[in-house]
Amino acid sequence: MIGKTAGTVLAAAGLALAVPPGTADATPGRGVSAVTLFDHVVGGTDYVLKEITLAPGGSTGWHYHPGQVTGYVKQGVLSHNESSCAGDGVYHAGQLISEESGPGYVHIGRNLGTTPVVLEVLYRSPVGQPLAVDAPNPGCPFE
Repeated sequence: MIGKTAGTVLAAAGLALAVPPGTADATPGRGVSAVTLFDHVVGGTDYVLKEITLAPGGSTGWHYHPGQVTGYVKQGVLSHNESSCAGDGVYHAGQLISEESGPGYVHIGRNLGTTPVVLEVLYRSPVGQPLAVDAPNPGCPFE
């Protein structure tokens, strides 16, 4: 039980898919919904746990995170790409994903399958910062 809960918390921290309004030419998410399960500030860090669902054909849009993110794939298959357009991971149900922070790591998560992808994502962000920041498509033939 503790391992499953820890995995859930870690997973939720990793993928910031609820992207706030962002920059010009940003690529907003499609087919994304999120429910906040936990939001608590400790010191200068905001800990937010979300359950995020990507519909078939959905994507997070291009974005980056000001803080650390760890996610757990509860259902489906998440395809993940970095700004060079290269795939940097395909994550199946039961797997963890961890994303780097900062504007140097623009990325996108996509559901290329026929069933919803459900993620539990834990965000550890500096207080006052968004969980994710929209970014323009870096020139990839998909969004």
